[in-house]
Amino acid sequence: MTAAPEPRRPGSGREVTRSIGQVLTALTQEFPDVSISKIRFLESEGLITPQRAPSGYRRYAEHDVERLRYVLSVQREHYLPLKVIREHLEMMDRGQTPPEPKTLESGSTATSTTSAPVAPTPTAPPAAPKKALRLSRQDLLEASGLSEAGLVELERTGIVVPRRGGSFYGRDALTLAIAARRLGEYGIDGRHLRAFKMSADREVGLVEQAIAPYVRRAGGNTDVSGEVTQLVISFHAALVRTAMER
Repeated sequence: MTAAPEPRRPGSGREVTRSIGQVLTALTQEFPDVSISKIRFLESEGLITPQRAPSGYRRYAEHDVERLRYVLSVQREHYLPLKVIREHLEMMDRGQTPPEPKTLESGSTATSTTSAPVAPTPTAPPAAPKKALRLSRQDLLEASGLSEAGLVELERTGIVVPRRGGSFYGRDALTLAIAARRLGEYGIDGRHLRAFKMSADREVGLVEQAIAPYVRRAGGNTDVSGEVTQLVISFHAALVRTAMER
């Protein structure tokens, strides 16, 4: 299996830039599954940082396209997770050569350049939390691919809302907007999404009532709510997957 190409780094001089549609056209032949929402997702994860034109739209330089090509290649050929890909890109930005990915038979991956035993290394510090997104309405429309009418409908039903006390949207709003647009392609429209929202509201009410004594006992510690939220999300996702597999 051939190694993934290394993305070129920005050079000097004025660079020719492309729109996201032109980038999609440049990548589609090599990566048929790539989409605008995929490119925007990789940007939201900090793997590419396109420029902003005076009009506010994103413009992609050649090094952005090469980074995308690298990311898509190692995802397809080596199944590398985004965390590892991000580390590789950071090494490239520092002028270093990342280890060559090696795909294992189990489908997991390792990054190794030798078959000799590797000495144990100290445990890496926990990954830094993702940088909070702060999207304007136009940013959200552009990043999600939603139409204005589609966003209005999601806001009307309370599915997508700005951050509390502001007019900007966060990461969850982007996730919901992208998912709503994609679900619409499969005939899952606003009527279905409202049902999902009502179901989620009922779940939240049930959970809040159940954990209230524990939250009071912890002095309002948000760690309790955060932990239970993650457990409920995992439980709910497993229930849906199990039901769909029947």
